[in-house]
Amino acid sequence: MNVLTVEASTVPTSDLPQLPPAKSTKGDGTPPPPRQEPHYQAEKVDALYRGRPLKVLFRFLAIALPLLSFFLGIWWDKATGFLQKNEGNRATQLLKILTKLGPAYIKIGQALSTRPDLVPPLYLERLTELQDQIPPFSNKIAFRFIEEELGAPPSELYAEFSDRPLAAASLGQVYKGKLKTGETVAVKVQRPGLTEQITLDVYIMRRLALAVQKLANLRSDLVAITDEFAGRIFEEMDYTQEGLNAERFANLYSYLPDIYVPGIYWNYTGRRVLTMEWIDGTKLTNLEEISAQGIDAKHLIEVGVQCSLRQLLEFGFFHADPHPGNLLATPSGKLAYLDFGMMSEVKDYQRYGLIEAVVHMVNRDFDSLAEDYVTLEFLTPDTYLPPIAAALSTVFSNALGASVADLNFKSITDQLSGVMYEFPFRVPAYYALIIRSLVTLEGIAINVDPEFKVLSKAYPYIAKRLLVDPAPELRASLQALLFQDDRFRWNRLENLLNNAKDSMDYDLNQGLDQAVEFLYSERGAFIREQLVEKLVEAIEASGKNAWQNFVAQWGQRLGLGVDRPVPITVKSTTSPQETLERVQRIWAIVQDTPGMDGMRLAQLGAQLLIKPETQQMGQRIAGELAQRALARFIREVVLKDAAESHSVPLEPTVAAVRSR
Repeated sequence: MNVLTVEASTVPTSDLPQLPPAKSTKGDGTPPPPRQEPHYQAEKVDALYRGRPLKVLFRFLAIALPLLSFFLGIWWDKATGFLQKNEGNRATQLLKILTKLGPAYIKIGQALSTRPDLVPPLYLERLTELQDQIPPFSNKIAFRFIEEELGAPPSELYAEFSDRPLAAASLGQVYKGKLKTGETVAVKVQRPGLTEQITLDVYIMRRLALAVQKLANLRSDLVAITDEFAGRIFEEMDYTQEGLNAERFANLYSYLPDIYVPGIYWNYTGRRVLTMEWIDGTKLTNLEEISAQGIDAKHLIEVGVQCSLRQLLEFGFFHADPHPGNLLATPSGKLAYLDFGMMSEVKDYQRYGLIEAVVHMVNRDFDSLAEDYVTLEFLTPDTYLPPIAAALSTVFSNALGASVADLNFKSITDQLSGVMYEFPFRVPAYYALIIRSLVTLEGIAINVDPEFKVLSKAYPYIAKRLLVDPAPELRASLQALLFQDDRFRWNRLENLLNNAKDSMDYDLNQGLDQAVEFLYSERGAFIREQLVEKLVEAIEASGKNAWQNFVAQWGQRLGLGVDRPVPITVKSTTSPQETLERVQRIWAIVQDTPGMDGMRLAQLGAQLLIKPETQQMGQRIAGELAQRALARFIREVVLKDAAESHSVPLEPTVAAVRSR
């Protein structure tokens, strides 16, 4: 058996950043409380290694020299024409380098293993071994950790326990066991020496980030991005925290159809040992086996995308490491999530900003998209935005409708890089893990379906959120989307409704309730004003045209020589006929929406009629129409007749008709 171990530390254990001790819950089944103290503190890491330059130098050389050798080999293969012939050997070389360098670099390899659009097939095949086929460490160390954490050796704790690990990953390895109560479980045990190795690697990464940021005069805070990544790694080393993450993830997202989250057995869990429900499943990248089980891999990818959207944009708590080893297709056709060590969170204003940015991009509103980058902290509030909006228009004008194979997050990032270099963009720290998560999931989607369209799958959820989310930020965004220059944009409402009805959990009744609540709130006063104005204009135009047609028709019949008038139009609104057609199209969409209930609509309509605001709107419409009719009568009859009485007399017959 290959053994991957870390040599005994030359640094006193007391000097290393210590993870908070796990609070034992053996025997009572109660999970420990969430941890409040931070796992990673950059100041302590800097203080630890600032006075140990030789140790840092040796580790830096241990990292840089193998990677330099690899890239020089690639260059030499290309120069001598042996690039394709040596590709398999180079892929094996890279696998060995990343495995030897340890957890931080293994995670880089895991991310690359999901990118068939970036990595050649032979490299892809070898790098997939980093997902769960890393050389394990010895059973002796693993069993000792179990005894130290849980108070007894595996033979006493479990009814059955595998004699070797079934999978080995970057931070630990997994055994299969069975509890004495009969449940089959997965037992994950942490690798030895992790704290020292990761702490030293994080220190080197942080110093390099600081140097690059100063030398290249970068606007993005590479140090903050490094600290964000380090914080997640340190949390991932605490299996008690991972168990808490798993339970929180289950509470938030297990309501989604076809999503499964394994349970945690807290009596058998500590800081270095995690016992969770065993999941039988197949990697999403193993398409042949999934197909043989009669499971639709494309459907599970859509399920994963929908779950990711809710993670990022609804609750903000997201899985930052969704590589194929952590996503399994279960025999029952569900998508099971594993490994909840690397999680992160998106704040409320960031979630709303991301939603607004997607909406503005889809609707090609690049002026608003530039403002979104200010909200998302890519730009400072004092940035001059018009030239940036023009540049974004160039980047995104052809984005809609492209498949993942043609336009993915990587290609968008590449296209944006020029804009970000030209203008004062800076990448906030929180965004790095979001991109990592999305890029990894996208890579799986490309492998399953090269024509998978990200925007077409994401926008229905975005549309649903805009229509049903009561958050003031999204209500304001919806208002700005539907109204422009005091004109209602019917086509955008149709687009939202068309997309929202395809969202898996869109509730039409909830959408109607939210729309009514917003319409009759103080924030909806603007829309009520718009409705009154547009209805008055439409009724006035329709009535005036009908009256003039009536006069013209009877004037011709009586031989009075009255010509048919040109129909009246109102500049600020569409014609009544066009408005009616659009309302009919929207009604057809509503009828076609799952969950549409005619009785519910009738009840809602009856409730609206008795609302004081509706009665006030009716009174205002009637009053406005009466005022306009009186003004038109005075203008066209009284004043016109008074003017004509001082000019050439009209023909008696025509004057008689007008007088009537």
